[in-house]
Amino acid sequence: MKTIYLDHVATNPLHPEVLDAMLPYFKEHYGNPLSVYESGVKAREAIEDARERTASLVNAKAKEIIFTASGAEANNFALKGIAYASQSKGKHIIISKIEHHSILNTARFLEKSGFAVTYLPVDKNGIVNPADVEKAIIKETILISIIHASPEIGTIQPIAEIARIAKQKGVIFHTDAVASVGNIPVDVQSLGVDMLTFAAHQFYGPKGAAALYVKEGIRIVPLIYGGIQEGGRRAGTENVPAIVGMGKAAELTKSDLQKRIDHVKPLRDKLIENTLKIDKVILTGHPENRLPNHASFVVEYIEGEAMMLLLAAKGIYAASGSACSSKALKASPVIISIGIPAHLAQGSVVFTLGEETTDDDINYFNETFPQVIKRLREISPFAKGWEGLEDSTCTARK
Repeated sequence: MKTIYLDHVATNPLHPEVLDAMLPYFKEHYGNPLSVYESGVKAREAIEDARERTASLVNAKAKEIIFTASGAEANNFALKGIAYASQSKGKHIIISKIEHHSILNTARFLEKSGFAVTYLPVDKNGIVNPADVEKAIIKETILISIIHASPEIGTIQPIAEIARIAKQKGVIFHTDAVASVGNIPVDVQSLGVDMLTFAAHQFYGPKGAAALYVKEGIRIVPLIYGGIQEGGRRAGTENVPAIVGMGKAAELTKSDLQKRIDHVKPLRDKLIENTLKIDKVILTGHPENRLPNHASFVVEYIEGEAMMLLLAAKGIYAASGSACSSKALKASPVIISIGIPAHLAQGSVVFTLGEETTDDDINYFNETFPQVIKRLREISPFAKGWEGLEDSTCTARK
C-alpha cells in the first residue's frame, strides 16, 4: 500500500548524511567528553563543533547554546530557570493561551509554587496582539514566553515586535521555536529574543537532541544539577551522537532551507485549495502568515481521531491536534482559543509536508480525503442535524 507521511510537525525522518555523521560516535569515538585521553578529547571536539553549527543556524554565538534532550526540557529550563533566578525581582510571568504543553504545564507548576501567570488571548487566526503583551506587563513581570509558530495551526507570531516591547520594559523574553526552526529562517539577532528553544528532529536530525539559546549575560538557574557539563548549566554525560547529529542537521538546514520552502509551499497551497472545496471545512490559523509546510482544518461533524484512523488505513499519516495532546481525547486549548466551539474542536486535523513530499502524494491526498469525510459523515449522528448544532457552527469564521 502506498504510504504518505504528512505529520512532519510531529517528527521527521533522519537525514542520511546526519546518520553518517553520527555513526562513528556510537562505536569508534565513544569516550566520555570529560575524559582527558584521546577518545574523550575527540568526543569533546565533536560536541563543540556541533555547537558552532547549531548556533550558526539561528545566528547565535556558540557559547549561547545549551544542549538539552528535547524541546520540552528546554522549555522547562527556560521558564523555571529564569523564574527561580529572578524571583527576587518579581514573580509574574506572561505566556499565551496557545503555547505548547511544555510551556503551559510548566507555567501551571510555577503558579503552584507561588508565581503569578497571565495567559494572553489570541485572535481568530491565532495571533497574539503585542499591545496585549504590553498591557499585561507590571512591575513584578520577570519573563514573557510566546510561541514563535504554532504546531497546531501554523500561525507565525510577531515575535520581533513583542521582543522590542519586552526589551523596553526590561523583561526577559523567550520564544518556543521548535515548530519554526528548520521550516522558516530564524535569526535570534533580528528577532531580538533573549532565549529560544529548538529541536533537532524538526529539521531531519535525531530525537534526543535539542537546544536552548540563552543570550550572553542572561542569568539562568540549572534545571538539572550534577556535573560541570554545558558550562555547569545542564549536568549529565552528553549524548554525543545525538548532539553531533543536531550539528550536522543544522548545517544541512542552513544550506537547504530556501530550497525546502520552495518545494513544500506550492504543495501545501494545493492541498489547502482542494480541501476548502469540501463543505463545512474551515482552515485554522492565519491564511497567509503561517508555516510554509503547514495546513490545518476543522472538519465539522467528524472527530479528528476517526479521520486519522481512516486516513491511516488508506496509507496517509497525519495528526489531530498536537502530538502531545491528540491521545488525550479532549478538545485542544489552541483550537478553543481561536474561537472554535468545543464540540467542533474535536474535528481538528493537521497536515504537514516535508522535503520528500511529492505532487503525486498531494494528488492522492486530494482524491482520498473527501472520500474519508463523506464516509464518516454518512455514519455520524452529528451530520443528521441535531437540534442546536447548526446555530453553533463556525459559519461566522468563514
